[in-house]
Amino acid sequence: MAFIAILTVGRLKHPDGHSATREFFTVGSELTRQAARSGHLIKEFSPNRVRLPEGVIKGEGSPILTLTVWDSLSNVYHFTYSGLHKQALRDRNKWIEPHPDKQPTYVLWWTEMVKDVSWKEAFSRYNYYLQNGPTPTAFDFKQAFDEAGDTFLLK
Repeated sequence: MAFIAILTVGRLKHPDGHSATREFFTVGSELTRQAARSGHLIKEFSPNRVRLPEGVIKGEGSPILTLTVWDSLSNVYHFTYSGLHKQALRDRNKWIEPHPDKQPTYVLWWTEMVKDVSWKEAFSRYNYYLQNGPTPTAFDFKQAFDEAGDTFLLK
């Protein structure tokens, strides 16, 4: 069985003490609890002490990173685009700087072993995506691929 990993990247618009930043972290904490309760989140990686590689996401604000592994592409898609997470996506402009040069806010990839997922691998997949666009190696929800590398339409 393969698992799906997702890296999200962004930069906060406001400093730590700002009310919008506090709201972002409150909503983020609730989203983390909901993801864990869903039964579909396999692993969440702590972003503490993770250094953002040069050029991963340009901007001035503090980096915001998530790295998680899920049991299926459909389940991470449905979590992302429903409920509180869907509302958070609508509200993201209050919290997150716009991405310059149309840089992606996330990248997905398949893995056979959860233990193979790491921050180093995640940044490598993100850079691959930046250079090559969506392929079975690194992709997005708009142009997704299944475990075998075939185009996969999410609904």
